[in-house]
Amino acid sequence: MIVAALVGVMFWQGQKTPKLALDLAGGTTVTLSAEPTKPGAKIGEGEMGQALNIMRERVNSLGVSEAEVTKQGSNVIVVQVPGKGQERVAKLVGTTAKLEFRQVLVAEQVGLPKQTSTPTPTPTSTGKTKGGAKPSGSAKPSGSASPSGSASATPKGRALAQALTKETPKPSTSGKASASPKATQSLTPQQLQQLQQQLQQQQQQQTGEDFSGVDPAVKAQFDKLTCTGSDVGQGQTLDANKQAAICARPDPKTHKVDYKFILSPAKISGNQVTKAQALPPDPQNGRMQWTVNLDLNGQATSAFAKFTQQAAALGENNTRNHFAIVLDGTVYSWPGVKEAINSGNAQIEGQFNQADATDLANVLKFGALPLKFKQGSLESVSATLGKDQLTAGLIAGAIGLGLVVLYCLMYYRGLGFVAISSLAIAGIITYESVVLLGKFIDFRMSLAGIAGAIVAVGITADSFVVFFERLRDEVREGRTLRTAVERGWVRARRTIIVADAVSFIAALLLYWFAIGGVKGFAFTLGLTTLIDVVVVFFFTKPLITLLARTKFFGRGHRWSGLDPTTLGVKKRVSARPASTKEA
Repeated sequence: MIVAALVGVMFWQGQKTPKLALDLAGGTTVTLSAEPTKPGAKIGEGEMGQALNIMRERVNSLGVSEAEVTKQGSNVIVVQVPGKGQERVAKLVGTTAKLEFRQVLVAEQVGLPKQTSTPTPTPTSTGKTKGGAKPSGSAKPSGSASPSGSASATPKGRALAQALTKETPKPSTSGKASASPKATQSLTPQQLQQLQQQLQQQQQQQTGEDFSGVDPAVKAQFDKLTCTGSDVGQGQTLDANKQAAICARPDPKTHKVDYKFILSPAKISGNQVTKAQALPPDPQNGRMQWTVNLDLNGQATSAFAKFTQQAAALGENNTRNHFAIVLDGTVYSWPGVKEAINSGNAQIEGQFNQADATDLANVLKFGALPLKFKQGSLESVSATLGKDQLTAGLIAGAIGLGLVVLYCLMYYRGLGFVAISSLAIAGIITYESVVLLGKFIDFRMSLAGIAGAIVAVGITADSFVVFFERLRDEVREGRTLRTAVERGWVRARRTIIVADAVSFIAALLLYWFAIGGVKGFAFTLGLTTLIDVVVVFFFTKPLITLLARTKFFGRGHRWSGLDPTTLGVKKRVSARPASTKEA
């Protein structure tokens, strides 16, 4: 029933073959070279160890099996991710610059001609973007209801000054022209300042952005940004105390950039994020889509509260209502602020799918690294062992299995077929389990995993040997086969459980402390050990109980493996007491 159920699940999920790891199926490799954050500084072992651990946490949190993150030399880290289409994972792990939160001062869509009549599209409170731009989401206090908030009727949430929206006066019908005094003669300094502000607001309406307070040098840099090729600026180091003109993160599929920004100095650094978590939709609690929960420490809470209060007052359609999550010199995401967030616990929501929400949460959680890393190479590699090596490994496993089968048939005869049947059932369940684990948790079979499965053949066969030898001992003592099966099982099962428990604990410890391919060996060994217990208890023992009722095994046929003569059983002779006779 277990085998049939697993087969049904396999076909239902559409997964019929196991996924293979990097050494068998190829994958993606990225090489990262560490650079000191300060010129002339040395790279310490502690800093490299911390960076290595954070990268491994990123990989593990993405649920990628058999990925390897290793250090080579003193300043190089190599990330290997198995499977095709894993460039997204490799790039995410290799995104190693400092994480910062900055206020968006200016946002402009890339690749569109500037228009004087319509403003640049900007994100709305719903997480969608006017003009078809990519949604960036919005932030609100976690656990609070999202305010509906109607958008302002004017672009960007700004209103034109009243003096600039009045009708133009009609000409006088009296035939006399009404002289218009010069502005410098009729306006006071205060009125002149108000008029300048109104003209500036009108200019903002025409250009679509507010450049007030922007450093002219940063503005000039912003105008030159094309956000193509090396101009994207990934990997650049930003001064946390100065404004910055940078591009959005390139789209993983098209590799194109949709926006460029002018950002304020950093408001919050990545090491002030204490927790980040991707949450699935939960309609009962009002969460209709994937969201990301974000927790800040005490110092960042006050700074974020001050910013969100100011941003919320600007209105959701104002560009400066948004804050940018900056990583590796590019804007990873730029949600807007719906309301003031004073608790240090925010919820970022937008048109996220599970992968988007998980990636963003991982960037927030593991974004800050003690070192800057330069990406040396990113390439898809072929299988490091190849099909020939895989075939050789499978042939070696088949030879080992064949020797076990031959030994069982020669030594145990009829009981050997019971062992072979149990090994076949264990093999089928193992195969089905590996296939389904590949579907549900992305487990990938590596060459080390195959080695673990081959070792498990010996462990499973050892369980049969223990049971069969206990059974034979009971038969040697002159008991019937039915009685011998039950008494032998009671004595054998304790030994089997102890032996399998030792193997499972060893596999668990090996998996916990090992890295890379050794984890695959430990995982497979632990899995097959559990399957061995299931097969022995629910298949082998019941099968022996049924066979004990047959004439072939019950009467100890010479080919059954339970022949009394072969086992050295002596027939018991019942001695009658001698009768006394009278003399």
